[in-house]
Amino acid sequence: MSTVLVTGGTGFLGSHCILQLLRDGHKVRTTVRDLGRERQARSTLEANGAAKDAPLSFVAADLLSDNGWMEAVSGCDAVLHVASPFPATQPDNADDVIIPARDGTLRVLRAVRDAGVGRVVLTSSFAAVGYGRQHPGRDFDEGDWTEEDAPNAPYIRSKVVAERAAWDFVAREGNGLALSVVNPTGIFGPALGADYSASIAMVKAILEGQVPGPPDMAFGVVDVRDVADLHLRAMLSPQAVGERFIAVAGPALSLRDVARLLSEHFGDQTDRISTSLLDASSSAQEGTQPRNSSSAKARRLLDWSPRPASEAILASAQSLVRLGLVI
Repeated sequence: MSTVLVTGGTGFLGSHCILQLLRDGHKVRTTVRDLGRERQARSTLEANGAAKDAPLSFVAADLLSDNGWMEAVSGCDAVLHVASPFPATQPDNADDVIIPARDGTLRVLRAVRDAGVGRVVLTSSFAAVGYGRQHPGRDFDEGDWTEEDAPNAPYIRSKVVAERAAWDFVAREGNGLALSVVNPTGIFGPALGADYSASIAMVKAILEGQVPGPPDMAFGVVDVRDVADLHLRAMLSPQAVGERFIAVAGPALSLRDVARLLSEHFGDQTDRISTSLLDASSSAQEGTQPRNSSSAKARRLLDWSPRPASEAILASAQSLVRLGLVI
């Protein structure tokens, strides 16, 4: 039984990582910014299958401070660094997102190195892969990088800066630290509570009759359970050391694709879906290009097999309805 630290354990992906680690027999430690959240976090995990006496502990640590990180990583066999700042709105100053993402990642890696923990899996994003030069005729893969200085949104820039900083740290001063990186596309799947991904917020908006963007806006889809599974596979496989892995279930879906899928499977519950999302005659956005990516590397090296994108979308909607989160 190994001890694994999951940073950001109250978040959407972090919670799913904890559940899978516990299911597989690991001891789990997780960080929260405020220990006052421990009771609710335990309650949510227990409601979704964790035993009341599960080997799970909480430590207070914040990505913006050095305090608590040595205590968090001490005695751990591996770390899943899932936590990352995600702004509710785009800040006026991009550094308000970029600096915390970069410095928080380096803060965790320094503590991991100093504590002698040998294995880290970092949650990055497709945002660090697919917002540079497009390659007509092929999907984005792990050899692609978003350009750091390109005029992208601050969140996109923060992900590529933080991931680059992680690889540079390991190469220059990691003292043999073994790093793997997972780059998910839009993360969908079952919400465990009110803390869910921005991707699921799009499903919620569609179900509530909102249009969260141009109908033909397209994005990669992956189920949160499969992203958590990929983290565990990367943590355990020697072949994963020094590698990046894109997590995506298949070709990109548009908002119109998602709306039609929900309408077909939820019947009367979806009568509020905007007709502009379902109307095939609605004009496409000028210059819209889906950013398709490939998960072939994860499938080949780690025997990873994700659920279909449709299953991830429907699981998102089912959980929102079940939890009473759809207005």
